[in-house]
Amino acid sequence: MTDRDPILDPAAMRKHYRVEGFYESDLAAHPMDQFTHWFEQAARAAAGGTIFEPNAMIVSTADAEGRPSSRTVLMKQYDIRGFVFYTNYDSRKAQDLAANPHVSLLFPWHAVARQVIVTGTALRTGRDETAAYFRSRPHGSQLGAWASPQSSVVSRAELDASYAELAARYPEGEQVPVPPNWGGFRVAPQAVEFWQGRENRLHDRLRYTAEPDDTWRVERLSP
Repeated sequence: MTDRDPILDPAAMRKHYRVEGFYESDLAAHPMDQFTHWFEQAARAAAGGTIFEPNAMIVSTADAEGRPSSRTVLMKQYDIRGFVFYTNYDSRKAQDLAANPHVSLLFPWHAVARQVIVTGTALRTGRDETAAYFRSRPHGSQLGAWASPQSSVVSRAELDASYAELAARYPEGEQVPVPPNWGGFRVAPQAVEFWQGRENRLHDRLRYTAEPDDTWRVERLSP
């Protein structure tokens, strides 16, 4: 085996993370308040060009047989109830969630040496909430929700033809109906881990876990 270019060698790829620490005394009482604080900082970093799409999260699901799959999805809402994303209900992730509602979310803010990892359960949002969000989408994205039979096998020509037909049927300025098989999922968190990279791989990992009395237990995890 020839010597590998160190630029291309995964084993040689190293980056030293933050010097400053992240401590229990820094945490908000509720994980969603702590998420708000970190998300605001990530959004400001995005405005400065440091992070691309701070609302991008990796959604990991498993089907009824336990086979996992992951994909990047954009979070579109969050509040005390959890994190919301939208999808086609015939997609692989939606079919997984119908069989197994347990889900993991990962916000990979690598540029600022932070991650947020959420585990919880997913429930569909109400149709009124779905419709309100659908109406806020750009016209082209509304057409795209109709044009794409998400996760099914399709040719590019078929996809483009479907979009063109819909664009002719619903020109700019005309209301596009909400697809009946499209909508939101809200992930209600059961545990939320805030990860901050530190020097020498001694990272800070602080995890909130929901208790039966609606309080949150905070634990530090070994890196």
